[in-house]
Amino acid sequence: MAPDLLTRRTLLATGSAAVVTGASGFLVPARAKNLAPTPSMRGGANNYRAGAPIVERIGGGGFWMSGTVRRAGDGAPLEGQRIQIWAHTTEGHERDPHSHGATLTDANGVFRLEMPQIVPAFGQAHGHLAYDSGDFETVFLRPLMASSKDTSLEAHFVLRPA
Repeated sequence: MAPDLLTRRTLLATGSAAVVTGASGFLVPARAKNLAPTPSMRGGANNYRAGAPIVERIGGGGFWMSGTVRRAGDGAPLEGQRIQIWAHTTEGHERDPHSHGATLTDANGVFRLEMPQIVPAFGQAHGHLAYDSGDFETVFLRPLMASSKDTSLEAHFVLRPA
């Protein structure tokens, strides 16, 4: 005789597990809570140019600057946010207008912009990024590269409403 798969005991155990799991919140998608906003970095605003144009690429390219933009508190991705990028590169200094450009985040809060290879300035290979659109507090970042031979750099923004 084959054992019954649906016995009173398995029904009670399965039902109890569902009640406990639902009460604990495991059935709800995970969300970040109290995600702190990104502070502006010292030196991040050096050579900043308000209103730098949105571009497809800065210069000849070959180096990728990328990252994400999320809302403080719940960590939701922010679409359509303007990120300005500039650096000292093989094609110009960070103070040169042609070394600046901006891009927008996609539906997942991701941005990516190609630019010339970043080279060290004052002994450090670094990029500059700014969120400055006005819906959220302005944040300036100045991430350092691990090596001046790296061909990409990431920076992540967590923004607090203005």
